[in-house]
Amino acid sequence: MRDRLRDKRLLLAPGVYDAFTALLAEQAGFEALYLSGASIAYTRLGRPDIGLVTASEVADTLTNIRERVALPIIVDADTGFGNALNTIRTVRMFERAGASAIQLEDQLAPKRCGHLDGKALISAREMTGKIRAALDTRKDALIVARTDAVAVEGLEPALARAALYAEAGADVLFVEALRSLEDMKKAVALFGGKVPLLANMVEGGKTPVLPAAELEALGFSIAIFPGGTVRSIGYSLQEYFSALKRDGGTAALRARMLDFDGLNRTIGTPDMLNLGKKYDT
Repeated sequence: MRDRLRDKRLLLAPGVYDAFTALLAEQAGFEALYLSGASIAYTRLGRPDIGLVTASEVADTLTNIRERVALPIIVDADTGFGNALNTIRTVRMFERAGASAIQLEDQLAPKRCGHLDGKALISAREMTGKIRAALDTRKDALIVARTDAVAVEGLEPALARAALYAEAGADVLFVEALRSLEDMKKAVALFGGKVPLLANMVEGGKTPVLPAAELEALGFSIAIFPGGTVRSIGYSLQEYFSALKRDGGTAALRARMLDFDGLNRTIGTPDMLNLGKKYDT
């Protein structure tokens, strides 16, 4: 991650929530992944992103992903799951599980999705303490500092917070839920070239969703599409279940499904079976 961010090309990271979605993203040719806490809540709990997911659930998910794929993984660590001491434990846990970058935000717990209303913030002083704790603890993972202050205090206070987080040593800045292209340009004008900036693309969210080429031209270094994967799969599964209930079968959907052999090729079943033969007695 650190070497890749020295490149001026935008790093595009799709959101994943388990080893299967991570594997498919790797096979599609992406250079990095974003482990979305929101998507873990959606898929593992069937619940909204309102602070219900625990640190251990994220770490377990990350462990499974890291065992399957080799790509750099940016991990959503929410608020660090507590104060600075909790943040220390979270950073240690996530690095052991394979995190390449760890994202921390300045919301008051329990947090909520950055594109939901009704958020509350901790003080900038407390957040800079968490950032310093994370930096003192990490061995190699990048620390991504996110501020949710745009929705609570406005753009200028949010940019002021981001400046403090950069001064505290954050490796990447993430100003959440910028409301317009003009706001995005202001953030880049202030920080571009000084510290990498992350853009969060949420379909139907508060920030304009732009293609990677436009984000790169603006001056962003990383773009994440954290929930697009689960939204796409959710749409497909609604279609699948409706057709199965209506028709009593899947014939109408077969052209948009992997068959048995196709799925096994995708997940590497033949390779694993051949590996097992090596140890047959």
